[in-house]
Amino acid sequence: MTASDGGSPAHGGSEATESSHLPLADGDIHVCLDGPRDAPALLLIHGTASSARSWDPMVPLLTGCHRVIRIDLLGHGRSAKPADRGYAIPEQARRVGAALDRLGVEHTVVAGHSSGGVVATALAEERPDLVTALAFVNTGPGLHALIPSESPTVDPSQWPPTDEQLRRFASTGFSRAGYRIPVELLDDVREMTYHTFIETMLATRSYLEQRALPDRLAVLGKPLLVIFGADDRRWRSSSAADYRVVPGARVELLPGLGHSPLLEDPPRTATALLAFTAPGAVRVR
Repeated sequence: MTASDGGSPAHGGSEATESSHLPLADGDIHVCLDGPRDAPALLLIHGTASSARSWDPMVPLLTGCHRVIRIDLLGHGRSAKPADRGYAIPEQARRVGAALDRLGVEHTVVAGHSSGGVVATALAEERPDLVTALAFVNTGPGLHALIPSESPTVDPSQWPPTDEQLRRFASTGFSRAGYRIPVELLDDVREMTYHTFIETMLATRSYLEQRALPDRLAVLGKPLLVIFGADDRRWRSSSAADYRVVPGARVELLPGLGHSPLLEDPPRTATALLAFTAPGAVRVR
């Protein structure tokens, strides 16, 4: 089921990332595994139009005390991209849960970036036995916090987008104009189908329209960390305060960073995450 990806190590250690495709009912799901096999599990979920690769800079900072699991959601990265399957958030969460079951994971802290935090919330709703705690990185609490985008719409005849369209789409993911966007992130969008790109974006909107995340989380009783780049250009950073309705929630604003702290400043982001996941820091209620 699991084999080395054959590439160089994803972190500073001597072991290469273990990469595999798990056959699920809706299509193969690509997973990456790093760190000690017997360490506490930490699941990292990417955002819309991204992949497990978006967490690459964070992995070497987390594997000292975690078995780091990264999953390409269906429709993304190296996972299957079927046109005849649903991409609703609860469906994505069920697939993540099924993948973890196949890996033999019984309990895990789940960290999500952007809409990855939305999938993490649905996973906690679907599988409260599996999720011990949640950590969000720039996950907007509700649609009221969304900053309107000036990015042009893309129709099927324009797919895949041009390099210029991709850069414009990705530019708001960072705190400053002129940031050198990693080519891998552009490739992640380009490698999606138009169907999966549109359906996954609509799925996030639909889930947030039904109920804001803080309201969902307040009744789950899971420890929560919210990390937010203070200069986010996609979600109003002031909205991070909405999560304080969740009992015991920790909210940390990172000055000088935008929507993607995991890429803009991995050490600062990892420091906050590791303080949350340290032994004794996460208490299941």
